[in-house]
Amino acid sequence: MYKSQSLAEYNSFGIAVEAARYLAITSEEQLKEILPKLEPPLLVLGGGSNILFTEDPAALILHNRIRGREVVQQSEEDVIVRIGGGEPWHQFVLWTLENNWGGLENLSLIPGTVGASPIQNIGAYGVELKDVFHGLEAIDLQSGETLHFTAEECAFGYRSSVFKTTLKGKVMITRVLFRLSRKDHQINTDYGAIRDTLAEWKIDHPGIQDVSRAVIAIRQSKLPDPKVVGNAGSFFKNPEIEAAQFQELQDRFPNLVYYPLPDGRYKIPAGWLIDQSGWKGQRFGAVGCYDKQALVLVNYGDAKGTEVVELANRIVDSVEEKYGIRLETEVNII
Repeated sequence: MYKSQSLAEYNSFGIAVEAARYLAITSEEQLKEILPKLEPPLLVLGGGSNILFTEDPAALILHNRIRGREVVQQSEEDVIVRIGGGEPWHQFVLWTLENNWGGLENLSLIPGTVGASPIQNIGAYGVELKDVFHGLEAIDLQSGETLHFTAEECAFGYRSSVFKTTLKGKVMITRVLFRLSRKDHQINTDYGAIRDTLAEWKIDHPGIQDVSRAVIAIRQSKLPDPKVVGNAGSFFKNPEIEAAQFQELQDRFPNLVYYPLPDGRYKIPAGWLIDQSGWKGQRFGAVGCYDKQALVLVNYGDAKGTEVVELANRIVDSVEEKYGIRLETEVNII
């Protein structure tokens, strides 16, 4: 029923590990039929863009390859689409842009699959998945029951959801539904990099396609292509701190970069903290901190996952010693 499989091509870090038990899941019916026969532990794998393997996984790998895109409802103002969990995220975004549906343009070129996107409430350039989320379907990996989740039931937070906490490893997300605009698109160019890029291109009144092109250009200029240099994008979350700690830090470091949050706290860019701690561009054998974006840890060739973890731990300790902020990883370490 299942087979052994190298996962080197199935994780964006390019870590060479071998799964003794691997199974590609292409439909809900297939998963429900075989679930009673499967021996735990089970590990759901999507695009492998947010995972770091440190050893050969003991779990049975269930690779989400469920595809399909469909319109389930539309009006003059918006459209609801239902997308297979195994669909590549960026290809899905491009499809929405081809149809002139707005909402996902700021999330262009994010690696991974649609099914993985709600797990950490993916976000970029002022937009989060929860902003366009309508619902999702999942299968309980113990009972085989089909479950339906609303946004409230997903408990979305900053790079977080119920699927990273109480339901971690307990379900496979099979379909995700999004509500997108068909007209009067809400163009979000709040991030300076987007505004600067559009200004450079002399675009005064950007459409959703213009914003997407700008985001793609920005990401390509800052982030390495995983097919060339192994990485999982942002390795750490941007920390959010209380006002008192922020004031103390700003007094000590007047050049502190920060973003005020609606609740009175402050978000501090993890990449800035890492850069200011001297790690940007540093290389140690096959692993390193990317020279164009300190938030990205990279595999320059044949690195082991444990080597990436060791570098990450050194960075965390260094930032905490200097700034009193302990960085949290965004990547799922197995």
